Amino acid sequence: MDDLTGRIRAGELPAGTRLPTEPEMTARYGVSRTVVREAISRLQAAGLVETRHGIGTFVLEPAPARGLDVGTVVTIRDVLAMLELRISLETEAAALAAQRRDGADLGEMRAALDDFEAEVKAGRNGAEADFRFHTRIARATRNRYFESVFHDLGTTTLPRTRLDLSRLTPDYGPDYLQRTNREHEAIFEAIERGDVDAARAAMRMHLTNSRERLRRFTEEFGDGVGGAA
Repeated sequence: MDDLTGRIRAGELPAGTRLPTEPEMTARYGVSRTVVREAISRLQAAGLVETRHGIGTFVLEPAPARGLDVGTVVTIRDVLAMLELRISLETEAAALAAQRRDGADLGEMRAALDDFEAEVKAGRNGAEADFRFHTRIARATRNRYFESVFHDLGTTTLPRTRLDLSRLTPDYGPDYLQRTNREHEAIFEAIERGDVDAARAAMRMHLTNSRERLRRFTEEFGDGVGGAA
C-alpha cells in the first residue's frame, strides 16, 4: 500500500492509470489476495483510487488542497507524522489547561482515566476513554480551536486505532496500556496542581514515548506491516 501510494503521489502512476490485477499484485509483492484487497481498500479511503466493477481499479485525479484529511492516515509513516502534529499541539494544550482548568474539567479528566483503567482490566484497548481524556484537556484550554481540532481528528490521533502492532512486538504487549495510563496520570496530576511546566513536560514525554515506540518498530519491520485495529 505504501509503495503504491508513493508511486501515485510521485506521478509514476498518473490519474487514469489502471492498477495491476490482484493476481499480478500478489505475485509482485509476495502477499495474499486478502492483503492486496486491504491495500486497495485503504487507497480508496485515502481518495487515491476508485474501483470500477468488472473493469479494474484506477488512479484518481489529485484532490484539491483542503484541510486536514484523517482518511489519509493509513500507514505507520502517516501515524508518525500525526504524532509529530500532536506533540506540537498537545504540549501547549496541557500547559494552558494547567492554567485555566476548573473543577468540572478535572472531574471529567478523572472519569476518563477511571474508564480507561476499567477498559484495560476488561481486556479492551480503552481507545474511547483515552481520546476523551485528551479531548477534555483541549476543552480546558478555553480555546475553542484546540477542541475543534481534536473533534475533527477523532480517534485517529491514537496509533492503536489505526494499526495493530501487538502481535509483532513486545513494545505493544499487555504492559503497554498500563504504561500509557501511568503517563496519563502524570499529566493529570500536573494539570490538577496547576503546574504549567510539569504539564507541558508530562504531555511531551507521553507523546514522545509513543513516537519512539513506532520509530523502533519501523526500523525493525518497515512501514508496511500491521492491520487496522
